[in-house]
Amino acid sequence: MIDLRSHYEAHGQGHVFAHFDSLSTTEQQALLEQAAAIDLSEIASLYESLVKGGGAKDDSLLEDLEPADYIPLPGHREDANASLWRDAVLKGEAALRTGRVAAFTVAGGQGTRLGFEGPKGTYGVTPVLNKSLFQVFAEKILAASKIYGRPVPWYLMTSVLNHEETVSFFERHDYFGLKAERVHFFTQGFMPAVDAEGRILMSGKGEIALSPDGHGGALRALVRSGSIRQMEADGVDILSYFQVDNPLVRCLDPTFIGFHLMNESELSSKMVPKAYPGEKVGVFCEKDGKTLVMEYSDLPPELTNATGPEGKLRFRAGSIAIHLFNRDFIDRIGGGDDEGARLPFHLAHKKVPYVDASGTRHEPETPNAYKFEMFVFDALPFARNPVVIETERSDDFSPVKNAEGVDSPRTCRDDQLRQFSRWAQAAGIDLRTDETGLPPFTFEVSPLFADNASRFKKAWDALPHKPVLTDGLVLV
Repeated sequence: MIDLRSHYEAHGQGHVFAHFDSLSTTEQQALLEQAAAIDLSEIASLYESLVKGGGAKDDSLLEDLEPADYIPLPGHREDANASLWRDAVLKGEAALRTGRVAAFTVAGGQGTRLGFEGPKGTYGVTPVLNKSLFQVFAEKILAASKIYGRPVPWYLMTSVLNHEETVSFFERHDYFGLKAERVHFFTQGFMPAVDAEGRILMSGKGEIALSPDGHGGALRALVRSGSIRQMEADGVDILSYFQVDNPLVRCLDPTFIGFHLMNESELSSKMVPKAYPGEKVGVFCEKDGKTLVMEYSDLPPELTNATGPEGKLRFRAGSIAIHLFNRDFIDRIGGGDDEGARLPFHLAHKKVPYVDASGTRHEPETPNAYKFEMFVFDALPFARNPVVIETERSDDFSPVKNAEGVDSPRTCRDDQLRQFSRWAQAAGIDLRTDETGLPPFTFEVSPLFADNASRFKKAWDALPHKPVLTDGLVLV
């Protein structure tokens, strides 16, 4: 205790223990554990470089910036190679059959923006049964395990905010049919918020104001939690990364896996063409022979709106947070042993309630604190042979982010209905839809029935008594 307090004093952060002696034994222990997990040298360095440095953007990144190349979908570009896509499917399926692939969901967030109390993964999203995001992913993983004859491990990164509630949710639902020993939970790292002078803020007399270290923190959390060693023991060398808010995602896409392997890539990514210039997605770019993602807010208007000879956006390859990582690459980047391959931290200026040295609580009306976070796509420049492949937005991307409007529960449910309708029509079912592809009623297809158009047709044709598609029908 004395050593830790002295350590904080030496770094000018002694105020963290200002109320220590008035705390209960349990509260003291909790504060000590929080304080011990913080690298004060790292915080001091980030304060100097990002806060005192003004968090200035590196404008040199925009010099000679070019759109990143990508592997186009068949029929979407003259150089698209349909036979290459067929080869990729076979390669990916072989990897799934030999147990080389695990699923990985970043699930540290709460449903606050949706007006929902609880972990975001527990939010209901499907059109009829209102299945949770977690259940949708679990059924997709279970379906893949059955199709390829090997159980697929699932790693979920939670946060200190929702870990216990997330684990309890899975236990109450018997892991949605998955084997409990194949579902691995671990918590995301955290960073303290600091004020304009670099002093760590306290959210209570015995509690440091902590926040998750960003989705980029997933890589070092995988290493620190021991998950990487578990993967190694299980023979897993590829991790399929996706975020918890996107129920349309193909969690285990054999085509994507195949391209990753065929190109001997350490990090592969999916893209969709931007729907319009100002769409709020990062863009895959290239600079000095390295692939990178530029945040939409960092791309100047002249590049955001630039078009090529064919009239399409030049910088159109939108990042949708779907990646494949090699296990050894995560070990290298997340382990921190390679000084030249560490993810940079980014700065966020936020409103953070805090308790001052006198014990008075403050609720700021304007941003008063600085948070540090990492972005997972910042790993791209460090990866060997990075690959970007095109995917259909309608088959892979319809996130639930906002309570209303774009990327809301309504738009996501509609996109699921459009997908189910396309599958039904491709199977020869007479289903009329409107000009946007929506059917006149609501129905649902479980991933356990089918997870793509060809499997829907096969499952439908195998039904001895085919139901009539009507409102409320669920195919399981």
